[in-house]
Amino acid sequence: MRDCRQCRKPDGECAIEDGFRDAFFESYLPAEGFIAATPIYWYGSSAQLKAFFDRTFCYYAASYPNSAPVIDGMIGKRVGLLVSSEETFPMVSGAVICQFQEYCRYTRSTFVGVVHGYGNARGDVARDPNDPLKAARRFGREFFTRHATDYQIDTERPGRVWG
Repeated sequence: MRDCRQCRKPDGECAIEDGFRDAFFESYLPAEGFIAATPIYWYGSSAQLKAFFDRTFCYYAASYPNSAPVIDGMIGKRVGLLVSSEETFPMVSGAVICQFQEYCRYTRSTFVGVVHGYGNARGDVARDPNDPLKAARRFGREFFTRHATDYQIDTERPGRVWG
């Protein structure tokens, strides 16, 4: 098992040279938002998606010499989630949704929502009677304008949700 505090290069960079740094610095950090997609595996996200977020630690940890601009780039994004599963139990995606909500809380970001498609063979999601592909297209179109709230006890609230 690797630990960023042990295996990083002397200049603070990640020692794993697999293209993650470029994806993180050039695509993820400058983005105003992102939509993550994952199948539900063992009631959680894919290992690849989890690894992406785990790997960010190397760059926002205090032990990274340039962590301040990384933290600035991680804060305040709009975040969406696309999931697929064969199981239709309502909470099958609950752990992944909770993980993304916690990510948003931690990074002061806005969780915009989830689109869930059901199936376990190629093409099944397209045959889902709930039409998640249509929902995903709409979600993408509305991503930066979609109404999303996450009130806290002291949040000032309007008298109506839809003014």
